Amino acid sequence: MFDVYAFATPNSVKVTVALEELGLTYTLRSVNIRRGAQKEPAFLAINPNGKVPVLVTTDETGRTVALTESAAILVFLAEKTGQLLPSATIARARVFEQLFFHASGLGPAFGQSGFFQRFAATAEPIALERFSTEAKRTLHVLDTTLAKSRFVAGDEFTIADIAHFGWIWRRSFPNITLDSTPHVARWYSEIEGRPAVQRGIARVEALVQPA
Repeated sequence: MFDVYAFATPNSVKVTVALEELGLTYTLRSVNIRRGAQKEPAFLAINPNGKVPVLVTTDETGRTVALTESAAILVFLAEKTGQLLPSATIARARVFEQLFFHASGLGPAFGQSGFFQRFAATAEPIALERFSTEAKRTLHVLDTTLAKSRFVAGDEFTIADIAHFGWIWRRSFPNITLDSTPHVARWYSEIEGRPAVQRGIARVEALVQPA
């Protein structure tokens, strides 16, 4: 049993999708970031970084622990169940390669591009250009990868696909389209059609309450 603190965000949906794909039981707890709930003392006591998602579970001794960072949560769930993460050395390394690319490249580029476009009214043009260009560039890198394989780390669906799916699901935030990345578009359509993915999306979208 897991408690998941989340909202309808690109990183939160990764965790609900993974839990649904793995058939694990969890309780979803809303942290309304639109109202600043992630900065309230009660939540900061769980995650001092003030971000969602957070997965709360128990360790081998029964002690309650909180895991933060979506990629770390995905790895934990995959290793706990023995699913969505290959055991073979190279295949496993390919998954981590994509997780690191997402965490250091595509994810931050999408997030910063969206922020400067939507919230930084006095943003310098160089910042807008920098992150918009980088978001599109990293998407094309992913397209090149998917031109060679069905999924992002090879021929099997893994947590690497779930990681990338989160931000591409929310690609409207940085005003990104899939028009010039046909291989990403093909991959996205397949992932989006998975029943567990649809359930994971529906769970986080239900957390959004009217203002």
